[in-house]
Amino acid sequence: MYDIFYGLNGRPFQLTPDPHYYFESLTHRKALSYLGYGLAQGEGFIVITGDVGAGKTTLVSHLMATIDKARLTAANIVTTKLDSQDIVRVAANHFDINTDNMDKAQLLSAFEEFLHSEARAGRRCLLIVDESQNLPAGALEELRMLSNFQLGGQALLQIFLLGQPEFRDMLQNSNQLEQLRQRVIANHHLEPMSAEEIEPYITHRLSKSGWSGRPKITAGVFRMLFAETNGVPRKINALMSRILLMGSIEQTEMIDEALVARVLADLNGEDVEIAAPPTAPSEPKNPLWEKPKKADRANAGQATETFASVPEQAVDLQDQRASSPDHEVVSLRTPEAPKQSHQAPVGQSIAAKIEGLESAVSEPMADKANAQQIDTMFKRLSLLETRMNDQEENLHRILTMLVEWVESDVRSKESYVNAGRAA
Repeated sequence: MYDIFYGLNGRPFQLTPDPHYYFESLTHRKALSYLGYGLAQGEGFIVITGDVGAGKTTLVSHLMATIDKARLTAANIVTTKLDSQDIVRVAANHFDINTDNMDKAQLLSAFEEFLHSEARAGRRCLLIVDESQNLPAGALEELRMLSNFQLGGQALLQIFLLGQPEFRDMLQNSNQLEQLRQRVIANHHLEPMSAEEIEPYITHRLSKSGWSGRPKITAGVFRMLFAETNGVPRKINALMSRILLMGSIEQTEMIDEALVARVLADLNGEDVEIAAPPTAPSEPKNPLWEKPKKADRANAGQATETFASVPEQAVDLQDQRASSPDHEVVSLRTPEAPKQSHQAPVGQSIAAKIEGLESAVSEPMADKANAQQIDTMFKRLSLLETRMNDQEENLHRILTMLVEWVESDVRSKESYVNAGRAA
């Protein structure tokens, strides 16, 4: 939702690890260096630990996106409570080894044969085990046994172990894992990001989603993010998603401390009043300044054409009567005065409305927007009054022409009769 409102081409703060958004903080740079060293060694175990949401999976996904798949065959498994036999079968399945109806001995033999075939093809094998803190000591010992497979003095399998801080404690303190500890060639614990890294992290992920400066983010927001998340990437992502969602709901172009405070209050279960989205000032509904409908515009056009054609029709009729000697004498009656209407003339009604608006303007304005609306109303009403006055003048001119035409016609007829009598 917020990605559409802010014109982003993706969701930069989704919780699913995505190597596209990988941000190399100081602690991630160190961890990546250890992983690169381990790949260069091609043997043993590399252990990466960190708190939940520290970015362990994203780190390894970024590394896997950069390797040469023609030279390295990798399998990535996420463990649950697997025993010693299940861990070997799961690892084999992730290397696409067929393990159907195999006992443990057959399974190990098939695994070794696969590693030999990959080595003969010039490829090394890497096994990545995520959430290693879920494995019992027996399963970890089975992984150590797999690392013993060799060909020509070279190890055929290298293993990365990713886990939470308790896995580091278990590895250091368990007597059953002494041999595994001796096989660890590098280990690193991912620390949270520092306060200075929050802003670069946020802008980096936004830029990866096509961010063009919308929304703007104040400096205080980054300080609040660090205070609430302690620099843990997943917590930052979760909170930023809620912040941007709130921003899109309120249709704001600025993410500030006040908006973050409302989001935090909402997350804490407090009642939060969402700010109303900004709306463009709307003009009041009034027939005097509403746009005419299509039918009204058509009728107005017909009326204009009728008024414009009256003088021309009158001249043609006068010419016809003058050319006909046998036309009938028409007596002229004084035109009846128009009946008094109960409604005030249009000009007077408009003037009255203008006076009403003037009195409204004299009152204190609520804000500048109301004053602008009133000024717009004055201009429209003034224009409408001018048009109505022009129409009244045109109508008066046409009526005058009609009266003059009729009087001229009567005078010509009287002259014609008098001339006939004289003859």
